[in-house]
Order: sequence, then C-alpha cells, then structure tokens
Amino acid sequence: MEVGQDLQPITRTPTREQLRAYAESSRDRNPIHIDDGFARDKAGLPGVIVHGMLSMAFLADLVALNFPEAEWELCRFRARFRKVAFPGEALSCDGTVRDIDPDGLVQVAVSAKNPAGEITTDGVAYLRRK
Repeated sequence: MEVGQDLQPITRTPTREQLRAYAESSRDRNPIHIDDGFARDKAGLPGVIVHGMLSMAFLADLVALNFPEAEWELCRFRARFRKVAFPGEALSCDGTVRDIDPDGLVQVAVSAKNPAGEITTDGVAYLRRK
C-alpha cells in the first residue's frame, strides 16, 4: 500500500427493487425513493432517486473489497452526497490512497460517478492494518 495507489474499482447499478428493500430496512420510506409519481409531481424530479446512504454503501463495498476485514480495521468513514443518482444508472466507484501517516493510518479518497462522469457521492475512509 502506497500513497497514490488506485483501488480496484467496482460498478454498482441500483435497481428499483433494491431501493424498496433499502427503504424498508433503513426505515427511510421517503416517497422520492419509491414513488415515481410523487418524485415527479411533488418533488420536481424526473423519477425516483437512489438513497444517498445506499450510494455510500456502494463506496463501503469498494473499501471492503480493497481492504479486507480480516486484515484491516475501518476506523472512520464519511461521505458527501453531491448529485442525485437514479435506479438503473451504473455507478462507477473508485478510490485512491491519499495518505499514510507515521502511525500507519491509511486515508483513502473514494467516489461514485454516474455514466456522465459526474460525482454523485464522494468521501474519505480511514483504515489501519490489524
């Protein structure tokens, strides 16, 4: 592991079924995530949008792939939701090792991008080798 190293990227394509399941499990049943009519007519969106926290979960998948739990401890993870994502839209998730401090804490910048290359969610994960 070295500063500047790119992570192995992943792609996730959220489905409407996944949005419904996430809405139930998270208790975030906001209709902008599950009801096209509401999203269009009441919120002015083109249709339902992906939960921001689901996009963050995709970034967590990226971190877990590149830093297996058996070897690494996730110390902190934060994300910012920059742009809405839509079901059926492939989100490309990638990251780069930004810093490794003298105590071995690894800082990784991560982001999810829509097919237009726009960042929908980005964040930073801090990990330490077990």
